[in-house]
Amino acid sequence: MALTGAALLAACGTGGELKSAGHAPDAIGPARLWPELPPASAAPYDYGEGETAHIPGIAVPGGDVRRLDPVAVVQAGLNARPDRASGTAAFPAETVRRINACRTAPASCPVLKPYYRDLTGDGRDEMVLGVQLADRQLSVRVYMPEPSGLTRIMSTSDAVISVELAGRDLIMRAPSAITGYEYRTAWSWDGRQRAMLPTQDEILRMAPGDGPGLRRAPSARPFTRPSADASPTPGTAAPTAAPSAPVTAERR
Repeated sequence: MALTGAALLAACGTGGELKSAGHAPDAIGPARLWPELPPASAAPYDYGEGETAHIPGIAVPGGDVRRLDPVAVVQAGLNARPDRASGTAAFPAETVRRINACRTAPASCPVLKPYYRDLTGDGRDEMVLGVQLADRQLSVRVYMPEPSGLTRIMSTSDAVISVELAGRDLIMRAPSAITGYEYRTAWSWDGRQRAMLPTQDEILRMAPGDGPGLRRAPSARPFTRPSADASPTPGTAAPTAAPSAPVTAERR
């Protein structure tokens, strides 16, 4: 019995030990190329990142954006003055006409049903709205309740495959000019800028059978399906239902 116990203890000592995985590759630090070139002073593209706007005439009862009429929010936003002019918050004239006619012609209203999620981490939900544009493009907007009313903290337009809410990120997927690849952009709240910023922008290979196989127009960007726990509006507004086919927008 003593010999058996000793053998068992010896066997226990051999399990779970660390084993070498081999030599790690040498770390190669970044090497700056063409250091004599002057740094750029302006961004080549404007995604609308960091642009915010107070929405005039919209009060948020109890700080609950679920009680707001999404069509009224978009219509009031037509008169909003953004803190800087990027051009991404403006709608084409035809879209403006359809937005203003949402009450009388709900079937052609471009405002999609809203979704709600606490994207800023302050314990209150934000409202996520989509507005259909021409050529299967989509404008995605996020509104944050504040004591002073309602603030738009994100506004971007894109050719989109889908839009998703993942945790506190809004993820947009867009077709790439390279067949079998897509652009994927994650927008996240930035407390210093007090706006949603595109914190991750990448081009990825699509999984087999994933996506509609669209090709990107000359200059476009990404979008995603809301997750299962994102709650839709109670149905008090007159926006159109979300399209069954993927919506696309332009990537700048």
